[in-house]
Amino acid sequence: MCPSGTTLRSQTTARSEFRPAFDVLDADRDGKISPDDLRTFYSGFANTSAAADEDIIGSMISVADSNKDGFVEYDEFERVLGCGNGERRSGGGGVMEDVFKVMDKDGDGKVSHEDLKSYLSWAGFPASDEDIRAMIRLGGGDETGGVSFDGLLKILAVD
Repeated sequence: MCPSGTTLRSQTTARSEFRPAFDVLDADRDGKISPDDLRTFYSGFANTSAAADEDIIGSMISVADSNKDGFVEYDEFERVLGCGNGERRSGGGGVMEDVFKVMDKDGDGKVSHEDLKSYLSWAGFPASDEDIRAMIRLGGGDETGGVSFDGLLKILAVD
């Protein structure tokens, strides 16, 4: 409580619908996404050149980094993903669409049980097979077909 008698409310806890996605990208868990965090995120996935990765990473940071400190803090991340109102940006899902494409290793438009388990383990979130099955069901998918982009947003509580 402030001396004036009012209570301050933390901006970082006011809205947290994108927090799970932010936490996945914040590889070193320091509360901000750096170019190194994005390099770590993309490093486990083939099919891109190092030069292209650097260009993409630079662009991603540049687009989101409104205070130009070289990092993407949670409020900046939230603003890029849809201003915290649950609406997707026009033209696609932005960062989350990129996350989906990275997770969808075979490019079939679905994240399979194995894709999700592999990715979560790589990101430091080990999950049992039953946990993965439950997540896929939550996203409206099934064990054989996996989960779509919209389903992944439901799993991450972004949609």
